[in-house]
Order: sequence, then C-alpha cells, then structure tokens
Amino acid sequence: MKHKAIALLSGGLDSTLAVRLVLDQGIEVEALNFVTPFCTCNCRGRCEAAHVAEGFNIPLKIIGLTEEFFQVVRKPKYGYGSGMNPCLDCRVLMFSKAKQRMEEVGADFVFTGEVLGERPMSQRRDAMRIIERESGLEGRLLRPLSAKLLPLTIPEREGIVDRERLLAISGRSRKLQMALAEQYGLNDYPCPAGGCRLTDPGFARRIRDLVRHKEDFILNDVNLLKVGRHFRLSPTTKAVVGRDEGENNCILVLARPGDILFEVKGYGSPVTLLRGKAGEEDIRLAAAITARYSDAQSPEVLVHYGVDYAALGELMSVSPLVEAELKKLRI
Repeated sequence: MKHKAIALLSGGLDSTLAVRLVLDQGIEVEALNFVTPFCTCNCRGRCEAAHVAEGFNIPLKIIGLTEEFFQVVRKPKYGYGSGMNPCLDCRVLMFSKAKQRMEEVGADFVFTGEVLGERPMSQRRDAMRIIERESGLEGRLLRPLSAKLLPLTIPEREGIVDRERLLAISGRSRKLQMALAEQYGLNDYPCPAGGCRLTDPGFARRIRDLVRHKEDFILNDVNLLKVGRHFRLSPTTKAVVGRDEGENNCILVLARPGDILFEVKGYGSPVTLLRGKAGEEDIRLAAAITARYSDAQSPEVLVHYGVDYAALGELMSVSPLVEAELKKLRI
C-alpha cells in the first residue's frame, strides 16, 4: 500500500525542497496552501504554491482563512512577534487544519519546510513543540529539512519514512538549501522574504490601532489598511486619505454606508474617507487634512463632503492642517 502525506506548501524554497524529499521516498503527497488577508505571497504575479504543485504533479488544495485568522490576530494565546504577527497561533491554526485533512484522506503524516532556528518566533525548538502539541499532531508532524536534529516521528519509527534520507539543516543561512536546489535543478523559486504584512512595521502600527479601537473589525476594515494615509482623529473615528488616483478609487470601492467622503473640487485632490461615530470636530479635522493634501494653495480651502460621492452636497471652508498637527494624528 502506498503511503500518503499532507504537505504545507507556501511555494518558497524550503517547502519546495521538503516536498521533493518526501516524494523521493515514494510517498504520495497532497499539498495545502493557506491564504489570509495579510498574505503578500504573490509578489511575482502568480501563486507560488500552485506553480510548485504543478511542477511536481501533485494535487493542491488552497484554503482561505479570514474570520478564524482575525480571532488569532485579536487575541493570540502566544502573543505577537516583532510586529503584530501571531506566528505561533497562526501555525497552530494552519496545522490543525492540516491534521483535519490528514484524517479526512487517511494520510499518514503532515510535513512542512520548517528549518530549526530559521525564524526567531515560530522555529525555535520549544516553539516547534508547542505547535505540534497544540495542533494535535504530536508524532505525526515531520520537518524533513531538520528531521535529524529533532525527535523521531511516528512515520520514521514505522518505516514509512527513511530518516537517513532526511536532513539536519539549522539556522538562518540558506546556503545548504540553495545548494540542494541547484542539485535538484530547482531554480525558479522566490527570494526569501516574509510573506505576511503583519511583520511590516508600518502595517503593524495600523492593525494595532484597529485592534485597539475596533476589536470587531471585518475584512473591509483590513483591506482599507492597505491603502492611503491613516489618521486617528478620536477613539471612535479615523480618516484614510488617498495618495493617488488608484488609491482614491480603492477608497471609493471600500466605502461603506455611514462613511463620510471628502474632496476638494476643482483641484487635484485626495479622496478622504472618515469612518466611525463622527462629530463636528472630526468632520472639520478630516476636511482640513483633505485640504492639506490637495493642490489648492490658499489659506482657506472649500472642501466638499457627504455620504454619497456622486453628490457631495455639504461644504466646509477650512485651513489646511499643518504638519505638526498631522504628525500627532498619523497612525
């Protein structure tokens, strides 16, 4: 009987090599690729996991995680990394899903491209044990690239996997992986980089502000974080200001009922979106910010605003907000 394994495949070099190592042992592989609203994994304009799966001729199942992942971001059991990245909790969630798939299809084990010591939060030895235990995969989680440095797993003990054909890579250098890729003729892999916006300091500030002021945030709120300049006007309101025509259009697409939109007519102008329980002072501030980033060059600027962009029926004359005040509000 042919044995089967479930791969967690990002499409990066490490997970690609892990798949190759397991396939070389005659084991059938099905790959899972998890996608969250914070992924930045298609920087080359393609799904890297799909590209790798096609090259190896293995089935790939892409699984979207949204609300479940938002719960992890709001209150991670094991905390955040250097940004707002709940790496341990994220991996526990994904590995738990992989365990479910393993049981559904009768696979023998789950494996990943993790390398001991490569990532400071999730690939420490103690963190790896936590992930394995919390996901319910104790003994059934294989890390082929570092297997010889880790405890024996059930598939190794049962002879499904030959431990001697696995590796003992550790640390942050990828020289060994790159040499192995060259040996295998695997040349078309993405450069090593974080694939999650939550590790980016600027984006982390925005999501931290969102969690602090609106714990029940939804996908629309997260997508809005990806565009424009952001300003916290009060505990209940924030303004998002477009930086170019493309971002202005994105903001209009993301506008929801109740949002107030601002623009300086007759000049080059950002579209500003004001979201939350806005009072008169919030509206004035948003108008002054809009005036500041418009091309209007005068001490007083007439700003149009309203809830319907097609008919911004309200007018307010404001002085453009000065940089010192902007700095206090900028997220």
